[in-house]
Amino acid sequence: MERIAKTPQPPYYAVIFTSQRTNGDHGYAKMANEMIKLASQQEGFLGIESARDSEVGITVSYWDSLESINKWKNHSAHKIAQERGKAEWYQSFSLRICKVERDDLFEK
Repeated sequence: MERIAKTPQPPYYAVIFTSQRTNGDHGYAKMANEMIKLASQQEGFLGIESARDSEVGITVSYWDSLESINKWKNHSAHKIAQERGKAEWYQSFSLRICKVERDDLFEK
């Protein structure tokens, strides 16, 4: 996974998932890696960026359409991960969907 996703020219969509974890792994890391791999195989997936410290995690996935986002939301394996997240892995989380209208990248 690249640190900064290589996205196309806008417009496209960003799904921002911000979370506070519960204590312990309980299979979280394995499932997170599986979900990234699976998401990257979905039609409309454009890229992902993720960062976590001891208090909060932020993952931003990029998609070509709201339809693609909805299909991913309702993917059967992703639904299982969502339920485990609510039951085991997250103390709290927020999910925001935004339309990206501008995209500037600086690289040396």
